Amino acid sequence: MTRLKKTGLAGLLLSGALALGATQAAAQTLGDALVAAYQNSNLLAQNRAVLRAADEDVAQAVASLRPVINFVASADQRWVDQRGTISAGSQEFPDPSSPSRLRSAERAASLRASLDFTIFDFGRRDAEIAAAEAAVRATRQALVGVEQGVLFNAVSAYMQVRSAAETVTLRENNLELIDEELRAARDRFEVGEITQTDVAIAESALAAARAELAAAEGDLTVAREFYQLAVGETPGALSVPPARPQTADSLETAQAIARQQHPDIRSAQHEVAAAEFGLDIARAARSGEVTAGADLGIRFQHGSAAQGVTPRREAGVTLGYSRQLYSGGAQSSRERQAVARRDQSRSQLHQTTLEVLQDVGAAWSDVNVSVARIDAIEQQIEAAQQAFEGVSEEARLGARTTLDVLDAEQDLLDSQAALIEAEAAQQTATYGLLAAMGLLTVDHLNLGIPTYDPEAYYEQVRDAPRSSRGDRLDRALQGIGRN
Repeated sequence: MTRLKKTGLAGLLLSGALALGATQAAAQTLGDALVAAYQNSNLLAQNRAVLRAADEDVAQAVASLRPVINFVASADQRWVDQRGTISAGSQEFPDPSSPSRLRSAERAASLRASLDFTIFDFGRRDAEIAAAEAAVRATRQALVGVEQGVLFNAVSAYMQVRSAAETVTLRENNLELIDEELRAARDRFEVGEITQTDVAIAESALAAARAELAAAEGDLTVAREFYQLAVGETPGALSVPPARPQTADSLETAQAIARQQHPDIRSAQHEVAAAEFGLDIARAARSGEVTAGADLGIRFQHGSAAQGVTPRREAGVTLGYSRQLYSGGAQSSRERQAVARRDQSRSQLHQTTLEVLQDVGAAWSDVNVSVARIDAIEQQIEAAQQAFEGVSEEARLGARTTLDVLDAEQDLLDSQAALIEAEAAQQTATYGLLAAMGLLTVDHLNLGIPTYDPEAYYEQVRDAPRSSRGDRLDRALQGIGRN
């Protein structure tokens, strides 16, 4: 019985190795999954659109510094109440006894162009531009954070599918071995070497193995669905993951990198800057603004006293200064609100930094734990293998029961399944540490694909282009695509 089990295990391992060699060339790599996740992510596409919307805030702030030209065309007709008159000496007066009549007294039409321009606003619009630019930089870092999340989910999904598939293979092999064990037990029962109880124990173990295989297959189905969501395509054969990427030599180094590189910290820093400019905007509003204007038009008028249509050209210029003297406390409230938002953003920066450093520490610990766990499990497998072989030999000599053999085999199987899970967890933890450091990006991983350029659209709109550049903007958007 023992020789049969060892031969079956060796044969299964050999067939698995041959199948792996035949499919390895066509298998999907972890790099392929990361590229697909980056290119297929709807979440990234959504946040790129959010960034482009933030870019337009800069364009609108820049446009507020430029003159505003309006064109107005209008037409009007007026009616007046007319009555008969009576004479008194040399003057005429309305006759109260005469019925009143509405008569058209004047028709007019006009064409007018006006220009309005803010000459000086004590820095308010400059602060608005600076605040919009800071918001753009914060949004860019938020996009990097989304990219990290997309790539980490792809890594996690890849490892889950591989782990689940290997567990299914392990369970299938175990089922075949127990089936062989049951056949051997029945043969030995027929010659009187064991009892019916030993056969029943083997039958129970076979049923349990089938249940575990069904559960493993269910886990694989769930993992494949998560992969479809994270990567954007159905997983095929997945190759062995590459060597784990380099992270940092020490926890202190990893945390120092995170302080400089993590997108959440950098985004919070830009939000602080935007809040500071928001306070400048609120304070500058107290000083008012100096404006200038000019208008040019022509008016066509036809009245009861005029003969035909009389065109009249009109032109004018204005220069003014306006300042709010009283607003019921609204201006003071806006300033206090701006101060509160600045303080909020500063506190948020401190809190974000602490959370990022804590995440780095936790991720660093996860990596170290996974390494120690794999070492321990490998020692456990070696001991379990020796125990299984010893119990099987003792059972052949009659010193052990079928239950002893099955228990030893189950211990070996559990340790092998634990190793599969631990190796996947180690890979995931390593990429999790990269994400905690702010380095889990396409550029840092050198995936070798074109990446989204946040400057492409920004450079097209930052100066608030006129309508003549609309075609170029359309081409820029088409070029951006979903890279």
